Order: sequence, then structure tokens, then C-alpha cells
Amino acid sequence: MSFKNLKRNRKNSLDNLVEAAEKASGGTKRNSDENFWKPTRDKSGNGYAVVRFLPSPEDGTFWTQYWDHGFQGPTGLWYIENSRSTLGRDEKDPVSELNSRLWNSGIEADKEIARKQKRRLHYVSNVYIVSDPSNPENEGKVFMYKFGKKIFDKLIEAMKPEFDDETPVNPFDMWDGADFKIKIRKVEGWVNYDKSEFSAPNALLDGDDAELEKVFNQTHDLGQFKDPANFKSYEELLARLNKVLGENTNVTRTAEEVDLDTTQVAKATPSSKAQAEPASAPAPEPESNSSDDDDDDLKYFQELVK
Repeated sequence: MSFKNLKRNRKNSLDNLVEAAEKASGGTKRNSDENFWKPTRDKSGNGYAVVRFLPSPEDGTFWTQYWDHGFQGPTGLWYIENSRSTLGRDEKDPVSELNSRLWNSGIEADKEIARKQKRRLHYVSNVYIVSDPSNPENEGKVFMYKFGKKIFDKLIEAMKPEFDDETPVNPFDMWDGADFKIKIRKVEGWVNYDKSEFSAPNALLDGDDAELEKVFNQTHDLGQFKDPANFKSYEELLARLNKVLGENTNVTRTAEEVDLDTTQVAKATPSSKAQAEPASAPAPEPESNSSDDDDDDLKYFQELVK
């Protein structure tokens, strides 16, 4: 999308954004850390920064999303890999298959293992750094920003407000959008973004088209997160999973075998409700939508993955 087309078509983009948000799905690639920005937190766990969400170079792409898994196996090794389920519902991923089997086994201990191995949801957008008090050298630059469902929900609230007296805002619009104030607190030991909010709508860089075009030309292609070439194959992921879980773990199972197992378990241990009603489809693997900062503990272990 050219900068001229971006400005000309911006009035029609809010409805498309809302629709895309409600159908959001995407993919991933490990990028250089220098392309990503992350708000800094102090020793108390608090942090503050102001960013402007930006449109991306490719048509209609304002964010992307992807799934991954990050957990330590009984061998002491870590499994930190992007999930092939990002590429579509029909894509097989060995951890997703294993977690589905564990979750539907009827055994609580298996469910607990599946919870620890659950897939995690991440969103990625381009942002312009308006204010970064802890790292002022980042101000005026464009990065990719990875965030979780809490911030994504705030984007949705801006585009599709709950009350009639609130005006919808396209937070990605460079002229009529709004700065986003990231306010991070530590609440009961957890990172909390509840107080983060959008400011009143305003033009980025005073609406200077020449300056805005320079910013737009710095945005990163989010299409890379959906490119199948950037994902490890099923076989590669399975080999890593077997290594992390140990040689005696029976992971090498097809999707058909997983479905067969869950059906057999349901028949072998029916509840009174199941006897009275048709059996429902096996539940999918557990998921986590709270990924705003859950990579902190895993960053160190990236070095251990070989």
C-alpha cells in the first residue's frame, strides 16, 4: 500500500479493522531483537511509555498474531517453538496433538501437564515510539511491538466502544488516531496493563505528510509472520518434543490416533450426563491469551535450546 493510498482510504478502514479483529488469525517468525520494542519496567514492576500504533506496508494488515509453546520437560530441556497451528486449523502441531490427548484423557494429572504445555497467543503491530522515558533513544523510531490480549482488547474498545456516547477511533490512523499510553503495574505479583489507555485523537507529528511518510516507510512487513517457510516442519518439531520429553515418551501419534483415543476414553469412562446425552467433541488443547510479558522467564532459556 502506498502512502497516498493509505491517506485516501483511511476513512473506510475502521469497519475493516473491526471485522479483522473479530476474525483475527496469523503466524510467526523469530526476528532480530533489534526490530522489537518492549516497555521497560523498574524494580517495582512499574513502567510507562507512549506509542502510536501504525499501519503496515502490506494492504489491510495492521497487526498479526501467532501461537507458540514454551515449557520445560522432565529431561530438564526446554521446548520453545512456534506452533504450526498458527498457519491454520488444518495444520498439525505435535504439542497441540499431545495436549489434546492429555486434556481428553479423563485424568486430572494429564490435564495439569497439558496446562503447563499450553499454547500462548501473541499479537504483533508496528508502533512509533512517542515517549520512552527509560530509553529516550528509542523515541521517534519505528519498531514491532509484541503484546497480549489485554492490550488487544483495548484496541478493540477504541474501534468499537461499548457505550453510545463514545466515538469510535481507528488507533492505527496517522491523522485521526490516538496515542496509546502504556501504564504497567505489578498487581498481586502479576504484570497488569489495566490502566493503559488511549489519549484524545490527534494527528501524529502534527499531520505533516512529509514526516508521516518517512515514518510509514520505516514500518516492518508483518507478512513474514504468516509465511510457512518461516516455520519448522512437523517432523522437526516432533523430534525436538521427543528430545525434551525423553526417549520413552510416546509422542509419535497421528491426529487420527488422537481422535480414536479420546473416543475410546469417553466410552470407557462415561459419566451419567454422557449416558443421557450424545457425546460432545473432544476439547482442544488449553490456551493462554495473557502473553503481554510472559516471555520474560523464557528469554534466558532461549540460550539452552539446541
